[in-house]
Amino acid sequence: MSEQSGRKRLQIHSVQEDQFKTMIDTLVVEEPLEIRVDQQSASLAVTMRTPGDDFDLVVGFLYNEGILQRRSDLISLRYCGDAKSAGSKNQNIISVNLAGNTEIDFTKLQRHFFMSSSCGVCGKASISSLRQRGARSVVASLKLDASVLYGLPERLRSAQKNFAATGGLHAAALFDSQGMLLRVREDIGRHNALDKLIGALLLAEELPLRDSIIMISGRASFEVMQKCIMAGAPMLCAVSAPSSLAVSMAEAFGVTLVGFLREHRFNLYAGSGRVLLP
Repeated sequence: MSEQSGRKRLQIHSVQEDQFKTMIDTLVVEEPLEIRVDQQSASLAVTMRTPGDDFDLVVGFLYNEGILQRRSDLISLRYCGDAKSAGSKNQNIISVNLAGNTEIDFTKLQRHFFMSSSCGVCGKASISSLRQRGARSVVASLKLDASVLYGLPERLRSAQKNFAATGGLHAAALFDSQGMLLRVREDIGRHNALDKLIGALLLAEELPLRDSIIMISGRASFEVMQKCIMAGAPMLCAVSAPSSLAVSMAEAFGVTLVGFLREHRFNLYAGSGRVLLP
């Protein structure tokens, strides 16, 4: 088995109509990543993720959980490991050094963090709990023609290098109001992909968002919506369906929610005033 960043090549047997052949298949890599906090010598979270953009993932996760408020709250990030492997991108533990005034009260966190690539950040209590964490209604002047949205799925797919090779990765992307792709991140988990995207934006000091669009390759769940709200995104587009709670959250926080965006069609579930319809 050979390995590249985020993917592995494996010899398999392919079977079709009782005929089989030997071939090389490309698989997406899934490995655990542990997040540790230097100040408290504590393990904060473990997530199953696709290696790559790990620092973005960690920063996005900490921001979406309210542990980081701004770029200056973060002093440094580093991979942990023995001297022989120090600095290797294949290490699966990242240690976070926070600014001196950044405190983590583990007793107040709403869950003991164990994340999986499928469920993401689970167990959030309610919309009101999100407001208590500092989330505010999104204020943005974004307005765009419906035709702009039609081109987003193909631009997203074209930018997914690892998906093209494996067929097994989610993606989260940022577009401007003209439909230009600004950033994209991939991961086996759609929540991780979004954390990576938001983490990259925080590190670049580009949060909160203003007149831009986040698009995800999966469904729009409550967890996905709360991350977009924390980032200040005025519009979330999803290839698949939204959940009822995601729609309620979009309405409560003033986010435009677009679902089933594919094949030159989409559904508007909230915030339709930002889309100029034919």
